[in-house]
Amino acid sequence: MQLGKDLAAVVTGGASGLGAATARGLAAKGVRVAVFDVNAEVGEKTAKDIGGLFVKCDVTSEASAEAAFAAARKAHGQERILVNCAGIAVAKRVTRRVKETNAIEPHDLATFAKVIQVNLIGTFLMISRSVAGMQAAEPINDDNERGVVICTSSVAAQDGQIGQVAYAASKGGVYSMTLPIARDLSRDGIRVMTILPGLFLTPMFDTLTEEAKKSLAASVPFPSRLGNPKEYAALAVHICENPMLNGECIRLDGALRMAPK
Repeated sequence: MQLGKDLAAVVTGGASGLGAATARGLAAKGVRVAVFDVNAEVGEKTAKDIGGLFVKCDVTSEASAEAAFAAARKAHGQERILVNCAGIAVAKRVTRRVKETNAIEPHDLATFAKVIQVNLIGTFLMISRSVAGMQAAEPINDDNERGVVICTSSVAAQDGQIGQVAYAASKGGVYSMTLPIARDLSRDGIRVMTILPGLFLTPMFDTLTEEAKKSLAASVPFPSRLGNPKEYAALAVHICENPMLNGECIRLDGALRMAPK
């Protein structure tokens, strides 16, 4: 896929972190980018910076998703690129012991379900709504390609840590559905890929101390640092441009393998 002003893209979670970096990377190639996010203040700034469009979108809501795609397509035309970066993280053990009473308290279902709803179901919702539009569009090159979908899993899908049960389950779902969706959409010339980031310097790390960040960085074999969102964006852009990348999940982690805790 040759990136340029003739193409439109949608980036979910595009207001900040990996999503914002990807929106910037695609815009730098001339792509018309719609930034989908629930954070309007930051999302509007990101969109303005790249000459794109901000659309408020809750990826867990069918109505919100359909309205968001309608707005993006009205402004930019049918998107040929969808990058799913919207996600949340929660740290909770399966059970915990309450110090005051010594009682054992189970992981609450509502929190577990919310993480699955945003990270896994939200990703699927955005894919299904986006590719329905791609399928109806004409091919854009000699390969009869109609579009590309990039999802964001995590190294936690393969080596999740203690306390990551909900997060790892959600990201494992994204990892597992990559190949069957790619196979399903191959007849329409739509590629599907997933990136598994390791430890990246995103807003999810904002609450950590500098000492904690240094400790995490030291756990990465090479380069021994936290990833830069621009490096995720560079891979996302390359996936768009390389037509033989399809149905695969790529770890982007500096050879990191996470310890149990």
